[in-house]
Order: sequence, then structure tokens, then C-alpha cells
Amino acid sequence: MEHYTHDRNWGCRISDEHVFRGLRALVMENELIRVTVLLDKGSDIYEFLYKKTDTDFMWRSPNPLRDPRAFEPTSMRADGSFMDYYHGGWQEIFPGCGARYSYKGAEIGQHGEVSTIPWNCRIATDSPGEIEAVLTVRTYRTPFYIEKKLRMVSGVAALFISETVVNEGREEMDFMWGHHPALGYPFIDETCRIDVPATKVEVHSESGVTSRLKPGASFESFPIIKDKEGRVFDLSAVPSAEAATAEMCYLMGLREGWFAATNQGKRIGFGMSWDKEVFPVVWLWEVFGGGFGYPWYGRTYNLALEPMTSWPGGMANALARGTTRKIGPLESISTSLTAVAYDGLMSVKRIAPDGKVEGE
Repeated sequence: MEHYTHDRNWGCRISDEHVFRGLRALVMENELIRVTVLLDKGSDIYEFLYKKTDTDFMWRSPNPLRDPRAFEPTSMRADGSFMDYYHGGWQEIFPGCGARYSYKGAEIGQHGEVSTIPWNCRIATDSPGEIEAVLTVRTYRTPFYIEKKLRMVSGVAALFISETVVNEGREEMDFMWGHHPALGYPFIDETCRIDVPATKVEVHSESGVTSRLKPGASFESFPIIKDKEGRVFDLSAVPSAEAATAEMCYLMGLREGWFAATNQGKRIGFGMSWDKEVFPVVWLWEVFGGGFGYPWYGRTYNLALEPMTSWPGGMANALARGTTRKIGPLESISTSLTAVAYDGLMSVKRIAPDGKVEGE
């Protein structure tokens, strides 16, 4: 049956009838925010726009969004196709995070399976007061099914996400799962700060030459740690692009599951809240002009705070550390997350699951 959404231009609005650069797109909005979801590419959140200040928090990569049907890479990368089609924005990462790996005979490329394939979409609620879309996908090299519900309510600058992962196989499976929102300019600049209720930091063991931190270093504190020269270092501060640095860290020991990135110059921010029992670690990926060679060549200025089940990056590394999640035959795991825009604050003390932001 053909489906048409309402042509409403007030309150909450939702439509899955859009096509952007050849890809199906879902657009959800209320009086305060607009979110664009790429249904034909991983359910990526391409746009998270705060209407009050005309701020889209999502980063745009130098490599633009491409329709895979109209683009043929020069060769197939050993790590898989993720980077060839990575446009920035916010990806769902599953069933592996980080480098490619082999597991039970299946070879899985960088950042898993679901971020590069189409998802199904059904509009479940469409009223001025509330909208909801139900997105679903099945992996093709592993036996998983994901159902993701995206919801907005009138007058609240938040996107509410609830998800269920099902193991449709008849054997236990390990997995890594997370969300990969990358934030960019003009929201990100040297007046930004990060708030995360973390108590521990571990630096990725393969940090590059432009990192200010010692590879593999660990600290029982956040945000004040030490750089590779032993000097006091504030991990909550965002430098300018002229810093020419790049970092990859894991923020752990969360007191609660939330993060906030606040532009203190503009007094606007973006944050998330989630269940820390499901996502107990935040991957902090920063490229402040210091990503040289493939694929950035020094062109990028971005910040990503990524709620994840596991660390360090790469299934092989997580298996060795015993941080992967396990799910039994025909079992399921459900959780929820909230993403929110806010203004008028210099720092954040807490983001609640209902989207309320406490700060000063």
C-alpha cells in the first residue's frame, strides 16, 4: 500500500518520502530541531539542526556523501568500504567497532556491517504532539536483527532513541555496539569544552605521531591528565585547527552515562544520555588538523564522543581484553539513548534521559 505522510507545517513533522543524492531519507522535526536520517546508508544521522541558532552539530567530511550505486572505488580496501563512504555525521556501529576482524568464519570490515547498508522504515506515530519512526535491519555476515525507534515530542529539543538487538542464530555471539556522532565546525571551535562524568582515561595504543598523549597511557582521572612529556593536560579543552593534533582515547569509570560538548563562545551545545550498563565507555576521537595521510591529509577539524559497549577499538583487541558483549541464542538486548541540543550554558553537570540539561 502506498504511504503518504501529512503535509503539516507546524508542531512535530515526519516524512520518509525524501530522496537526497539518490538515497532515501527520513526527516523528523519539531519547533526546535530537525533531524535527517539516511535510510539507504546505515540509518546515519546526516543532520541534527538546532533551529534556534541555525546550528547543525554534525561534522561534514571532506569526502561528501555518495550514492554507492553511482560511485566505484578505485580498488577494494582491505579494511572494507566504511571509509570510502564516510561523510561524517552519526553512524550506528555494529557488530564490531574499529578495525576489520574475522569471527566464526565471517570477515567483517571496519566498524561492522550496519553502517553501510539500507534500513527499513515505518512511520508509527504522526501527530503535532509526537512523531515516531521504526527502523529495522538484518546483518548479512552475522545473525543479528536490530529494531530502532526514533521519537520526538513537541517543544523538546531532543531525539529519543530506543533499540533492541536480537541474536537470531542458534549459538552465542560476541559483539561490539555503539554510536559514532562526529561534531564539526562551525559548532566546534577553540571555545568548546567537553563534559563527561568519567573517572578514568586510557589512550589508544596506536596513537599517531601528532598525538599529544603517550600511546597506551592510563590515568585515574578526567579531564586533567598528563601529556607524553609529563605536563599537565586538560582533555576537556578543544584547541584550534592550527594545533595540528589528533587523539584517540577511551573515557571509562562513568558515574552516569552522558556527555556534553558546549561551545562557550556561542553558548550552545550538543549532548547525549544513555544507560551506562550497556555503553560503559566513551570513545573520544579528535582530529584537530593533525590527521595526515589517508584519508584526511590534514584537512579535518572534528570531535567525536561515542558511547560504546567495548574497548579498545577492534574486535580482536576487545576479545583479548574481555570487553565484548555476549548474547545467547535467540536472546535480545534493549536499551535507550537521548540526543539533545541546548543553549545558554557554559558547562553541563548532567543530561537526563528525558532530555533535561543541568548546567551553569
